[in-house]
Amino acid sequence: MKLLSASILAAALLAGCGSMSNKTASAPDTPTRTADGVLVGPNGMTLYTFTKDTAGAGTSACNGQCAANWPPLAVAETAKPLGGYTIIIREDGKRQWAYKGWPLYYWAKDAKPGDKTGDGFANGAWKVARP
Repeated sequence: MKLLSASILAAALLAGCGSMSNKTASAPDTPTRTADGVLVGPNGMTLYTFTKDTAGAGTSACNGQCAANWPPLAVAETAKPLGGYTIIIREDGKRQWAYKGWPLYYWAKDAKPGDKTGDGFANGAWKVARP
């Protein structure tokens, strides 16, 4: 019995080691998680905020071609606001996640998780989203 208990304890400890990285998983219902000190979407890609948005306004200043370059972090129809996460309604009627009132966007030119090529874009108008 002691051998079995020791095996279970060792397996549990080893399983915990896999989570010891710089990535922090979010609660299951949150739309983002943190990696390297920035918010990333469910696909692992960096999220950004836009200084032309107004925090808490419930709208986005990035529409049309802007939204093609900076795709909004979409919200599932069944999703509900949670903690610092709110839902805004875009000009086209679609729903977008916001964090602490700031709408969240991806940058179309980021090629892989960890890329932050949009940080500081347009004279600093775009910044990586931070928790």
